[in-house]
Amino acid sequence: MTDTTPPAPPALSTTIDEPALDAGEVDLLLFMLERSRATFAWKVGGLDAAALNRAFPPSAMTLGGLVKHMTLVEDDMVVRWLGIGGYGDPWNRTTPDDWPDWDWRSAADDTPAQLYAGWQAAVERAREVWSRVSADGGLDEPAGIEWTDGRPNRRRVLVDLNAEYARHLGHADLFREAVDGLVGEDPPQP
Repeated sequence: MTDTTPPAPPALSTTIDEPALDAGEVDLLLFMLERSRATFAWKVGGLDAAALNRAFPPSAMTLGGLVKHMTLVEDDMVVRWLGIGGYGDPWNRTTPDDWPDWDWRSAADDTPAQLYAGWQAAVERAREVWSRVSADGGLDEPAGIEWTDGRPNRRRVLVDLNAEYARHLGHADLFREAVDGLVGEDPPQP
């Protein structure tokens, strides 16, 4: 008899490493991003497909959609906003014209393992870029994106990435509580 049980989704890192009390701006901004990522991983982690695809009317938003959306956000901030690298999988299989809401719509087609692995891979790519960016001219350097009123600096991009996590952590917090009652501000630490 062949085991048809799908593999367990990879464990998402929920560890929060506190910076020094006198840490500088870059270290604090990157710490806040890592804390948000860890909390996001805790709120969306360990769920099966039914829980990840459950909508919360009147919204059509799902936890799986949030995971895939934050995967796109991580990659987009690095590629389009910072101007570093190129889009990888799964974005290289679609065109930018498909992107409006594609991340939200297509999440239901992915397994939990695919959603979690995709987000983790995007986070790892972004971590590597942010470590180089903070060492290479710091956050005062111009970002790669041009807005109608000028070019923001890298600091603005990092703050906007933190803001995107903050915005969606509220959604994830409420949705996860509705799924299985998990509540709390930060994930339990070892």
